[in-house]
Amino acid sequence: MSRVAASARQEPSEASPATGPITRDDIEAKLRQVYDGAHDQVASTRTTLVSVAAVVGALLVLIVFLLGIRGGKKRTTIVEIKRV
Repeated sequence: MSRVAASARQEPSEASPATGPITRDDIEAKLRQVYDGAHDQVASTRTTLVSVAAVVGALLVLIVFLLGIRGGKKRTTIVEIKRV
């Protein structure tokens, strides 16, 4: 037997209702369930991403600042004026 024939003989999964036709209310309820789950997941992930982005931004500014100081020290000419 091929895989297609074997999979066609399997019993229906729990996701598909065993009795009656699928109604508009069934579809709406399932879509709301999926939307709410995705919305909650996005909301929790968004706060984490904002925090990580803020930390990365602060580190980037600090690194650029420190490299600027280092570059300024390398290229700065020091002139000493002595009085005789």
